[in-house]
Amino acid sequence: MADQTAPVTGEHPVVAGVDGSEISYQAVAWAAAEAVLRHRPLRIVLAYGLPIGRETRTSLGAAEMAAMRAEAERVLTEAARVARHAASEPTLDITTEAIDDLVLPTLIERSKQAALMVVGNRGRGAIRRAVLGSVSTGLSRYAHCPVAVVHGDAEAGAGSKPIVVGVDGSANSLPAVRMAFEEASRREVPLIAVHAWSDSSGFDLEVVGWNTIRKTEDVLMAEGLAGFGEEFPDVKVERYVVCDTPVRALLEHAAGAQLLVVGTHGRSGFAGLVLGSVSTALLHDAECPVLVVRSRETAAE
Repeated sequence: MADQTAPVTGEHPVVAGVDGSEISYQAVAWAAAEAVLRHRPLRIVLAYGLPIGRETRTSLGAAEMAAMRAEAERVLTEAARVARHAASEPTLDITTEAIDDLVLPTLIERSKQAALMVVGNRGRGAIRRAVLGSVSTGLSRYAHCPVAVVHGDAEAGAGSKPIVVGVDGSANSLPAVRMAFEEASRREVPLIAVHAWSDSSGFDLEVVGWNTIRKTEDVLMAEGLAGFGEEFPDVKVERYVVCDTPVRALLEHAAGAQLLVVGTHGRSGFAGLVLGSVSTALLHDAECPVLVVRSRETAAE
């Protein structure tokens, strides 16, 4: 059931998922700044439905259901206050929506009409069905639009800090590279493009023939960035081709960044970039927000 304060709009909003935890409020603040930057409305969503197999609706009773609804409204009121405080634009259109349904399906459904989805990387707040790590991971994999996963140290409006993007030279990575350029241009900050190659041995050993291998990897980097420099001449690009695991290379460069942009599928060192243990490392261990951009093919899955 949707909150009546959330009118239907034809303009794709920035949508923030909230659960009452501190990290979710930080995600809302970041989302508000993004909404202003993108000139879009902000919709704050809280889903409080009960998962099958734990509790059932009939076992709760009317009083507890009413209490859950009241708590959801309290969290949304606080989230709207946080968003208003974080927004540099006092006229930002902010609406809230409380939904009696499961978190992940709700957010995936809202992503169909969103320009950007924003959630915290973990947290269990006043509403027990929280925006947890599993939700942010699932949303990044199945959302119909880009997903930003915000961390506790994220700054709403990070000034001149650069943006980092993972480049692998594959067609699937191009939407992420394009969006990284767009974000750098929008924020007027440098873009750091990182291409990592690893022999996947699992050992921290010097790769034999790396100088020769590097020539091939340089070509993949160039292919991954081809044309974007001309399209975005205002973006200063720093290129790094490194012999390292993709996760370690990206986390290292993202340590001083305001945003890390990654795709969902690729090849070479970035194959399966946002799957399994790699997704866990990037989505939950990066010190800055991680923006996941799916290719058209994976978005249609």
